[in-house]
Amino acid sequence: MSPPLPRAVAPPVAPSVARPLVAPPLVGPPPVAPSLVVHADWGSNPKKRWMCVAGRQGDGSYRVSAPEPVGEAASLLDRLTHRSGDGPVLVGFDFPIGLPEAYARRAGIQGFREVLSALGEGRWSRFYEVAESADEIGLTRPFYPMRPGGTRQAHLTKGLGVASMTDLLRACERRNGTRGAASSLFWTLGGKQVGKAAIIGWRDVLAPALRSPHLDLALWPFDGSLHELLAGRGVVVAETYPAEACLHLGMEPPGPRWSKRSQEGRQAQRDPLKAWAGRRPVVLDPHLSALIEDGFGPSKDGEDPFDALLGLLSMLEVVLGHRGEGTPDADGVRRVEGWILGQGG
Repeated sequence: MSPPLPRAVAPPVAPSVARPLVAPPLVGPPPVAPSLVVHADWGSNPKKRWMCVAGRQGDGSYRVSAPEPVGEAASLLDRLTHRSGDGPVLVGFDFPIGLPEAYARRAGIQGFREVLSALGEGRWSRFYEVAESADEIGLTRPFYPMRPGGTRQAHLTKGLGVASMTDLLRACERRNGTRGAASSLFWTLGGKQVGKAAIIGWRDVLAPALRSPHLDLALWPFDGSLHELLAGRGVVVAETYPAEACLHLGMEPPGPRWSKRSQEGRQAQRDPLKAWAGRRPVVLDPHLSALIEDGFGPSKDGEDPFDALLGLLSMLEVVLGHRGEGTPDADGVRRVEGWILGQGG
């Protein structure tokens, strides 16, 4: 029987000094290139989880395969490790990987990586249980609500002791000059909500992997820069955001002019996607090229494999050295909040 996990709780941290978030300069491709680059479009429904995989070829280029179902969440990282051979694996997930600093300060959390392995145990035993009523919300049970009906975001801000929903956004999720704000991790209603997907990703994939003796897992940017991690670790996990990925690929982000949920909207992006691939050492599998031409089919569910592809190509843009990883020089980001790969890079 393994010893109990330590309580990853520390005295409240001092507020961070306000300063601009400055990304490091572009530094080129990492000296150790990943053998496999994978992006998983994630959802609370297993049928909506798709991944796109790129394998490194002998000439240094990447061959991108057509999207495929993620399959069992718990075994995903093990399966990808076996698939890669001996080289490092870079895996991107489009759920939040990190905590809002304002919440972490109130909860006495000094580092996301340290607390992640303890969530669901001890003091944090109810962390993953979505609160059903306002009186159940607390620092150790922050997700709300379980279902619609008489619920308000004011319940969440009051229960977590913050002034507004903006306090429950990480720096990388806030509105910027090119896109609107994301939804808060802890608010679990609406089409933009990501909380229930994050619960599954943290509880069933990341936390067990951190505890596994068989996986040499690193979390970017908490464990170091992408260059450092690819050179020294077996599996590196990073956060992605498909709406942000569009910008990295030179595409207009989805909005009034086109929708990822329509075949016509996805089909309209085939020329920008193929133009990007033509500028990079990237080979698109024939099946994938056919899907791009077709707009990933008539169903609105085509959005999921389409997002898997967008996230992967954005990751390759960083891996190939055409975009920096983008992590700001801010302690709160690197310890607690995390970042979206390539944002600001």
